[in-house]
Amino acid sequence: MADPAPLPEPDRVEGAPHPRETMALFGHEGAEASFLDAARSGRLHHGWLITGPRGVGKATLAWRMARYLLAGTPTMDVSEGHPVSHRIAALSEPRLFLLRRGANATGSALSADIRVDEVRKLKSYLSLSAADGGRRVVIVDSADEMATAAANAILKLLEEPPANVILILISHQPSKLLPTIRSRCRELRLGTLEAGPMRDALTQAGAMVDDPVPLAELGGGSVGEAVRLLNLDGLALYRDLIATLSTIPRLDRSRALALAEQGAGRGAEPRFDLIVGLIDRFLARLARAGTLSLIPPEAAKGEADLIARLSPDRHAALKWAELAQNLGLRARQGKAVNLDPAALLLDMILRIDETAAQLAPR
Repeated sequence: MADPAPLPEPDRVEGAPHPRETMALFGHEGAEASFLDAARSGRLHHGWLITGPRGVGKATLAWRMARYLLAGTPTMDVSEGHPVSHRIAALSEPRLFLLRRGANATGSALSADIRVDEVRKLKSYLSLSAADGGRRVVIVDSADEMATAAANAILKLLEEPPANVILILISHQPSKLLPTIRSRCRELRLGTLEAGPMRDALTQAGAMVDDPVPLAELGGGSVGEAVRLLNLDGLALYRDLIATLSTIPRLDRSRALALAEQGAGRGAEPRFDLIVGLIDRFLARLARAGTLSLIPPEAAKGEADLIARLSPDRHAALKWAELAQNLGLRARQGKAVNLDPAALLLDMILRIDETAAQLAPR
């Protein structure tokens, strides 16, 4: 009987290097400086909480912090050839413990959350003395995924920290964490990336991009989301969406149907989710532009003219915000009960057309 296929790493973005293999961090110099200042001044907190949107570099920062703490170098730019870097890349560094989702009860797939069993492994690890008596690092990726029992176990470690152990927690939604966990950590908050740092980060990930602006705009400043857009040809999909909506108020229905059918069929679930997300993003851009009277940088040719035409004022912005609030949810709920994905996407486009028609007389 053949061995089962290895489970995917829950903290890896498909098509990109794992954060532990990513040496440089772009666009978050302030957060790094805050950590480095604390480390050099002797005020190194035992618990660190790195927060911010998904995919902006939180895990990359956590692994850079771990390399710095374990290598003992004067800067956070630990070389790729350093022995600690080699061991961390191979997950063989004895002074580091990675807490993340493991296998489910049957071992057939990843668990939906970080179970208390995984935390027990951490406690067993911490009960052993470090080989050299020095510092150890624990990375939790992500803390949002901890089951209740696991979260309470981590809280206990934060309340009674073992000597020479630094805990680094990564959180995409810190408001969902136990308030007591947040209060016992020092927070490093990361923002979204502008086009320049986005280009640098994507280049490091192996993606050569001529113009990073569309990826920064559509990806919400997230490198992880930008990689997903590249993997699924999201920029082309968005260009198709803008070209289709540009025919409003005389919607080209054949073009709309062709776009909708790209999210249907066997294996098209990721593209369906991406198209729904791109429509969400476009509606949000409409609402923001009308509210602020500010057209965002173009993410596709013709988008600026379309936004200016469809959302010229606050009244229009409110209508688009209301539509955005329920349109994507309706499509995802419809998919969950096995309605035709192409019909769901076409309905979203038709609802946009109807709203534009309602706004046209103003």
